[in-house]
Amino acid sequence: MPDVLPDSSTPFGRQVRDRLASESLIWFTTVGRDGTPQPNPVWFLWEDGSVLVYNASGANRIDHVRRRPRVSLHFNSTNGGGIVVLTGTAEIADAEPPADRHEAYLAKYSGGMSEVSGSPAAFARTYSVPIRVRPTNIRGH
Repeated sequence: MPDVLPDSSTPFGRQVRDRLASESLIWFTTVGRDGTPQPNPVWFLWEDGSVLVYNASGANRIDHVRRRPRVSLHFNSTNGGGIVVLTGTAEIADAEPPADRHEAYLAKYSGGMSEVSGSPAAFARTYSVPIRVRPTNIRGH
């Protein structure tokens, strides 16, 4: 898979890499049955050139991804700067380990997993459906 990240020697390239590594939330937008965009803030992990998101088994976005795998992701900005938008293809990633056994995800979110669900194991039972997004384009400034 080709690397779609912008050149790391540019300010935008550095910003993208920085935010993918440091941000805890990203907005994940799927398309609902009626064609309406459905943005949701989610925890994510950037690894191997893709974004991994764990989802509750009843989350509508799972059906959305199955029907229409083209999605977008973007970071929040409170002042209009720092725009980073990723577009790509999402798939259910059944081969991924549960969230509480994914070392990098656990390292990033173990505290939050305990706050949300009582423990990482309980979080993994609730958020049991991994989706992986492979970006095909990144834009912003």
